[in-house]
Amino acid sequence: MTSQKSKNNRRKDPRFDNNIPVKISHEDGEVVSETLNISRSGAYCRVDRYIEPMSKWQVNLLIPLRKNGKNVTKKVCCEGVVVRTEPVPGDKYYNIAIFFNDISQRDAENITDYVTSCLE
Repeated sequence: MTSQKSKNNRRKDPRFDNNIPVKISHEDGEVVSETLNISRSGAYCRVDRYIEPMSKWQVNLLIPLRKNGKNVTKKVCCEGVVVRTEPVPGDKYYNIAIFFNDISQRDAENITDYVTSCLE
């Protein structure tokens, strides 16, 4: 698994390319995947089915952090809106962009701490 700073990053929040476990849930079911990249304001991930843009999902992420010299995993729970769904050419998967529209300050800070530490 390789990680690198996202190229052409024009977004407000820094984004980091890495695979973070993610589960998104909706009244239609749930999808378990990994992020392709993540920022304080959203995530981009690959899923195995079409997800309707502008639909709201419950998002659960497992963020690896280093706190007080120890490795810890923080569970981040928030609501997100799928703002873009793109078919992966030649594959049965879709890449989706999720905007975190309802996230606690604490969870947003945990994501920021993770992204910042990875980009340093």
